[in-house]
Amino acid sequence: MTLELQKQHEDMVAHDMIQHLNELYEGQARQERYKTSKALFQCKMVEGTPMETHVLKKISYIESLEKLGFPLSVELATDVILQSLSNSFRQFVLNFNMNEINKALPQLLSML
Repeated sequence: MTLELQKQHEDMVAHDMIQHLNELYEGQARQERYKTSKALFQCKMVEGTPMETHVLKKISYIESLEKLGFPLSVELATDVILQSLSNSFRQFVLNFNMNEINKALPQLLSML
């Protein structure tokens, strides 16, 4: 906590301090959530680029949303990743969905 921020809160009880800090930083958290979710949903794999790099980036966005208090279910996270893959993974996605495979994200990455 910066010295200025400490001075602002030195005469407050803990509850009031927490409430004030939440008000100060709530807007930043919302902006971060918006930026992260936008990146997650717009990020598409370009044909010929490394699949591992792409999927790890998507997993990173998903984990960031979770840290911000907005976790995606494993099923939705899996769908988001599968939908973002290039056309060369079309057969894999079809087989994955037809067989109703449920895997954690690291296991999905290994399967890909």
